[in-house]
Formats: sequence, C-alpha cells, structure tokens
Amino acid sequence: MILMATPAKPEVGDAATHASPQETQQSAPRAAIRPRGSKPVGIKEVAARAGVSWKTVSNVVHERSNVRPETRERVLAAIRELGYRPNLAGRQLRQGRTNTLLFAVSVINSPYFGALAETLIARAERRGISVLIELTHGDREAERRIAAGARHRSVDGIIFNPISLSADDFAAARDDTPLVVLGERLYGANADHVSIDNVASARELTQHCLDRGARSLAYVGGHEPRDATGYLRFQGFREQLRVAGIEVEPSQLHATRRYDREEGRMIGARIANAVHLPDAVICANDLLAMGVMHELQQRGVSVPGQVRVAGWDNAPESEYLRPALTTIAPDIGGVAERAIDEVLRRIDGDDTPWRDSFVPHRLIARESTGSARPPR
Repeated sequence: MILMATPAKPEVGDAATHASPQETQQSAPRAAIRPRGSKPVGIKEVAARAGVSWKTVSNVVHERSNVRPETRERVLAAIRELGYRPNLAGRQLRQGRTNTLLFAVSVINSPYFGALAETLIARAERRGISVLIELTHGDREAERRIAAGARHRSVDGIIFNPISLSADDFAAARDDTPLVVLGERLYGANADHVSIDNVASARELTQHCLDRGARSLAYVGGHEPRDATGYLRFQGFREQLRVAGIEVEPSQLHATRRYDREEGRMIGARIANAVHLPDAVICANDLLAMGVMHELQQRGVSVPGQVRVAGWDNAPESEYLRPALTTIAPDIGGVAERAIDEVLRRIDGDDTPWRDSFVPHRLIARESTGSARPPR
C-alpha cells in the first residue's frame, strides 16, 4: 500500500532557523552584477571562491545539516558575491531526479512510526522534497520488493524499516538505489543505518530500576537474534544486570510475537499469575508496557508499589497514564534528519563505505518506576 504524504506545517521555531526567501533576499548584500550574455556562474566557481568542495556547496544549497556554521557562511558569502543561482529544476531533469523519497515501514499507526513519518515529511519538505509512504505490513515479499530499489517507483531514494528480511534476503534483492535502513534488523548489510543505541539505552533503563531497589527484573520483548532491536535491548538489559552481579532468570524472560498493547496485556496476566512477582518489568516498547501495566493493575498488583514498569519510545499517551510511564525517548527529529542526510548523500553520488549512525536518546523517569530508594 502506498500513501502520498502531504507536507506537514513547519514545526514551532522553524522561523528562527529557516528564514523565508524574501527575508534572506532583504537581509543579504546585493549580488554581483554579471555582463549580459556572460556564462552563468557554476557550482565549481562557488566552491573555488569559498575554498571548499562542490559537494559542500551542494549541501549548503540543499540546507543539509552536515556543514559547519562557519563553512556555511563562507559558502553563502561566495554565492552572494558571484550571483550564483542553482538551477535545481534543470539539474533534476538532467539527472532524472524526482525530488521524492520513499519511506517504507511495516505499520504507520504505532505512536513511534506515526510521529517519525510526520517528522520525516516536515523535514524533507523544508528541502523541497516530497515523501511517499509504503506500508509493508511486515510481509517478507513486500520488503524484498522494497530492497530491490526504485526500478518500479518514481523516487530518488528509500528510507526503510524492515522487520522480516534477513541480511541475505536483502543482499540478494538489493540494487543501486540510495537506501537507508532504520534500526538494526539488517545490521552489517550493504546499506547505511540510523538508530538509537539500543544496548546503551537498555543498560541505562535497567540501572534506573536497580537504583530504585529492584533486584528481580523481567524483560518483555524479543531476545533472539531474529528480532534485532528487541535482541539488542535484551543484550543491554542482561549486561547491566551482570554488572550488578545479577543473573537473568529464564522464567523472567517473556518473548513476544507482536509489540502491541494486547500482547503486553497477555504477558501481564502471566506475570501477575506467577508464584513470585518481579520487582520491575522492562518492556521493549511503550505499547507492551501499557498492556503489562494495565493487566497488572486489573489483577490487583500495584504499580510501582509492587512492580515497576518501563518501556521505550515515549509514546504520546505514556505521560498521561496513571501512573505515568517511565520510558526511553528517542530523538525522532534526529532520526529523521540523519536518515534524510544519509540518503541525499548517496543520491549525490557519495560512494564511501556504508556507515552506522546513532542518534541521541534520553531516559524520562516518571511515576511507573517510583522514586529512588536504597537497595534491599
């Protein structure tokens, strides 16, 4: 299924950092006047005047974030002095550009991917780029077609979140379409990756629960390599427990088929019915955590009095639950910017080795994990 994404309104504060063309024209010095009939200034002339590469000039023209402020100012000054006017439409025509990206994702109705899609659209629109959204529903064949690239799509590049493909599947289908993978499902495959540091964030969240007196901790989510994001979060959970001298109890590992509230509710029932309650339950996303917390409370288990609960993604409703949910908040704006930067870099012809990029995250401590207290 393909959806055409309508560009979102600029975010609050955009006006302070992205001046309109009219504002820029009013505040900039008058450009140099060239004799009638003279050859237009080219990008290489601007690069020579500014003492940078032509790719840096291209990055400035496209308002990409990977340029130092002093370099950007030097390039803009050269553009004004030489009267450079980039012919973006002509260049797109010559290079077969559509100025359109594809965002391929399994679902769009989860809080995280809904927010990410909206942010991608807004950030891309600032650069004059449209975004198409294609829903794969996690179907392996649909994801294989995405990996096969843009042969049958009018897009310049793809931002892709696969959940069913293996690295071998991806490599077999892959063409030369610029493509960035979100998450770690295809970690090590021939593509750039953008994600948060899931191991580090899991260690931080686990330590947060330990600091609040928990000594028996359960984990809800994937804990096998077939589910890379869930596995890496489990890896961080296990590592931090071992630092504290605590071994993971197999009975406290709850594998999931899905990452939704209903799955969390079923696991919450299992936890509530166990002989021994854990002190804390760390869930691989907020939706699982919401289901777990709801079911524990329905069965008379106090959160956080008896069991602390935490998740990932900072879903909008997590702040309004009772108790409000402790969570790891990814920098969604950072994910969107980095993914766009990486795919545009490839579209512009960069053939340097594939790279893995981490964007920031932060732990938001709320009521569901209680206040800090000395270990028991």
